[in-house]
Amino acid sequence: MSMIPPSASTLRGAVDLSGLVQRAAQPAASAAPATGAANGAQQASGPIPVPSLVVDSDDAAFTGLLELSNTVPIIVEFHAGQAWAGIAAAVRSYGGRLLLASVDATRSPQLQQAFSVAAVPTVAAVIGGRPLALFEGEIADDQLRQMLDQVLTLAAQNGVTGTVTVDGEEGEPAEPVEEPLPPHHQEAYDAIDRGDYPAAIAAYQTAIAQDPRDQLAVAGLAQVSLLNRLSGKTAAEIRTAAGDAPGDIEAQLAVADLDVSGGHLEDAFGRLLDLFPSLDAEAKNGVRTRLLEYFEIAGVEDPRVVAARRRLTTLLF
Repeated sequence: MSMIPPSASTLRGAVDLSGLVQRAAQPAASAAPATGAANGAQQASGPIPVPSLVVDSDDAAFTGLLELSNTVPIIVEFHAGQAWAGIAAAVRSYGGRLLLASVDATRSPQLQQAFSVAAVPTVAAVIGGRPLALFEGEIADDQLRQMLDQVLTLAAQNGVTGTVTVDGEEGEPAEPVEEPLPPHHQEAYDAIDRGDYPAAIAAYQTAIAQDPRDQLAVAGLAQVSLLNRLSGKTAAEIRTAAGDAPGDIEAQLAVADLDVSGGHLEDAFGRLLDLFPSLDAEAKNGVRTRLLEYFEIAGVEDPRVVAARRRLTTLLF
């Protein structure tokens, strides 16, 4: 990713996050981008109170921020457990004209996919419900402020000129209020936190055995299985192995895992589906199983999943 160009004046053509909204807990309609008239009416009522100018977010909680982005630009920082303090301080300095969402990419696969996050830290913005890639890595303070100024300019050109205000004295960010997870889901999350992917796999498998209709456990199992397969490997060695052995199904499955982990679904699907007709029955079954896992990770309504599923069905029958 690179910085947004200074001449950017419209979000037309930006990637739509509607698929992510539809998978979130709140109704999709609540996160639809506001029109200019509606946006103006919303902002006319004054600043919107928020608990903090820097909030933690994840796949489930992001819908509310999409709605808020119709009033104020949302800066989104993806990290792997350690947030960048510099960007939080910079966002706070704008006095409510920006809000920062801090996202642990390892715990938010839908957001990682929606924003095509290939490395951390990655910084993006959401303006009027639409995402905008900004940059990867950390940058100098003066460059960061220049980038944030550009975001505000682009937001103004798209009618997003509101502000938020901290409801009460802002201190440490409040702990998010969430519904407690089912026991085996919590066990899986705890195992992921400590990097014990086999234990997380076992916890999700137990949840599925108790309730085969537990789709969250099915999706969670697919996600943590992907993390487990990639654990201890580097992108360079995976891609080198796949390039050296184009007919090695395990090497091709590994590089497809890598593509999915970075949000490059079409590359992963295309690689495996192109290879599929040349495989024997056992290898075909392995590829089919892996593709079904990817479909769970991405979500069945994702258009890339719909297209890949259609092609897989054609190849099978």
